[in-house]
Amino acid sequence: MAYEQGAFDATLTAAAGQDPELFAELRAAFCESLERHLDLLKRARCDGNWAIAAQRLKGLAASFHASELIDLADEAIGAAPGEPTVVRRIERYRDRFIAG
Repeated sequence: MAYEQGAFDATLTAAAGQDPELFAELRAAFCESLERHLDLLKRARCDGNWAIAAQRLKGLAASFHASELIDLADEAIGAAPGEPTVVRRIERYRDRFIAG
């Protein structure tokens, strides 16, 4: 599955205008935040920490209009802490985003 960039890129373009350096900085900031939130999710062992990490991931996704990541965060919110299939799907999203 290819990474879906439409709404995400439109959001970055709206924020960065014609400044390619700002576009790159915003994209890098999203990637760094995604890594942090994914790490928190992977380390969560109790329901509360898992729910907070998943909600933060969803907030990040919503702020950048990353609809696929919103859906994945919703899956995490409904899953048990440490659910490996959810974590792997978010990791694949991250990997596609980085390669994208």
